[in-house]
Amino acid sequence: MKSVMLPLLFCILLSVGGCAEKESKLEVSEKISEQLVQVSDMERYKLFPTQNLWTFIKLDTQTGQMWQLQYSVNDKSERLEYDLNPYPLITDKQEKVNGRFELYPTQNIYNFILLDQIDGKTWQVQWAIEEENRVVLPIR
Repeated sequence: MKSVMLPLLFCILLSVGGCAEKESKLEVSEKISEQLVQVSDMERYKLFPTQNLWTFIKLDTQTGQMWQLQYSVNDKSERLEYDLNPYPLITDKQEKVNGRFELYPTQNIYNFILLDQIDGKTWQVQWAIEEENRVVLPIR
């Protein structure tokens, strides 16, 4: 009887081990799917109001690129989009994820702080009607 039970017990243990392995793979797969959903749920582009009634800043949360948006209720010619920072603030080797960059208002009506939430780098962002006064400067 013992000689029959040992191989049977061995087979049962193998099948239970296989189930446990499948479950752990499934758990890992679910965790990866959950992370992907969280990343894709974040917005690629966000609008940030300024203290000026007619002006917003549009931010690409993946690259740090920004544009100044001006809207109007009357004149179409006053609906404009200006480059604040048309070039990505990350290199091709750095991770591109939605939500990487975030803008924070300051007490100054024309200035924001841009934060790279992955590596902690910061920039002073100054919007303006006049092109020569629009700047994005690294804070070191």
